Amino acid sequence: MRTPDHSAIAADHVFDGDAVHRNAAVVIDGDHIIAVAPRTDLPATMPVRTLPDGLWLAPGFIDIQVNGGGDVLFNDEPTVAGIRAIAAAHRRFGTTSFLPTLISDTAEKMEDALDAVQASDEPGVLGIHLEGPFLSPEKPGVHDPRHFRKPTVEDDALILAPRPGVTLVTLAPECVPDGFVRQLTQAGIRVSLGHSMATYAETRTAIAEGLTGFTHLFNAMRPLESREPGPIAAALESPDAFFGMIVDGVHVDPAMLRLALRGAAQPMLVTDAMPPVGGRRTTFMLYGDEITVWNGRCLRSDGTLAGAALTMADAIRNCVELLGVSLEAALRFASANPARFLGLGNTLGRLTRGYRADIVAFEPGTIDVVETWVAGQSSAIMSSDRSAAS
Repeated sequence: MRTPDHSAIAADHVFDGDAVHRNAAVVIDGDHIIAVAPRTDLPATMPVRTLPDGLWLAPGFIDIQVNGGGDVLFNDEPTVAGIRAIAAAHRRFGTTSFLPTLISDTAEKMEDALDAVQASDEPGVLGIHLEGPFLSPEKPGVHDPRHFRKPTVEDDALILAPRPGVTLVTLAPECVPDGFVRQLTQAGIRVSLGHSMATYAETRTAIAEGLTGFTHLFNAMRPLESREPGPIAAALESPDAFFGMIVDGVHVDPAMLRLALRGAAQPMLVTDAMPPVGGRRTTFMLYGDEITVWNGRCLRSDGTLAGAALTMADAIRNCVELLGVSLEAALRFASANPARFLGLGNTLGRLTRGYRADIVAFEPGTIDVVETWVAGQSSAIMSSDRSAAS
C-alpha cells in the first residue's frame, strides 16, 4: 500500500458510499483514492492525518443546480472569477463539485457562460447546467419569460459544440421541436424536464428519446392529477430517472417528498442556491428585481420564490430530519446519485480505489462541515464560514 506519495486521512467513521467503516482511513495517492482501510492496517511509516473524535468522512457533495454563491449570481458574472467565487462559497458546506447554473437568458449570455466554464481551472467544476431558455411560459417560476424561445439554429450550434465536461439542459419537452431531445442526448448532453406543462404522454416520449432528469421535482411543472398524471408520475415510475429535490421545507412539503421517495426513480439533493449562500448580503438583483432572503426564503417582492438560500449540508440534515431517511441514504442522494446521473459514477460519488479524492469531513449530528478535499487538496473550514448568509 505504501509509496512515497501515499498518505491517509483517518476518522472514527468513514462512509464509502455503500457502507460505514469504523476506525478507518482513506488512503490517497495524489488526487486519487487508493483504498479505504482499517486504521490498524496502515504502515507505520505512512503519513496519517487523524481527525478529531466523532467526525465522519464521506464522499464530497455534488450539486447539479447552483445559480450562485458568495454574493455572486452566475447570470451576472459568467466569468472564471465568478465561478471561482461560487465554488469557494459552496465548498464551505461540503460541495466539492458542481454545475454552475445559468437560468434563462440571452444567447450571448449563454455563450459567455459556456466559455467561462470551459476556461475555468476549478477542479470541482464538472460542466454547466443550462436551465432554460426552452421552457414553458405557463410555468416560469422566477425565470423571465421574455427570454423563453424555441431552439434556434444558433442555439443548436452553441449547445451541441463539442466541449469537455458535462452539459445539462433543463427544458420543457412540449416546447421544443420533435426530435430535439434525442438530438441532444445523442450528442452526450444530459436532458432534464423542468418548468414544463408536459403531459404524461409527452414526458414518456421525451424519456424514450433519452431524457433522464427532472429538475426540482414538483416545482414549476404540471401537478400530479387523477386523469392527467403528468411528468411527476412519469418520473416516479421510471427506475432510470433521476429527480432533484430542494429539501428546505419551503419549496415542497416534506410529505410530498416522502411520497416521491417511495417511487422507483433516483433522488438527488440540489440547492438551487442563490448569491446569499456563503455570502454577506441578504439581498440581490435578478432580472432587475430585488430578491430578499426572509425567514430562509429567497423572495421577489410579489412573493415568488427565487431559488434558495440552501446549502448541501443543510439539505442533508433536512433530508434526515424532515424526510426520515438514514444519514447514509441522504449522503448518497448528495454524492453517488448525482454522479451517476451525470455519467460520472465511475470516478465520483464514492470513496474507493481509483475515484477522485473528493472528500468531506463533518459532524454527523449537525452536518457541520469542518474540512473538504477536492482532488486530494484540503481546505479547512473556519467556524465563522459555516452559515449560508450572515
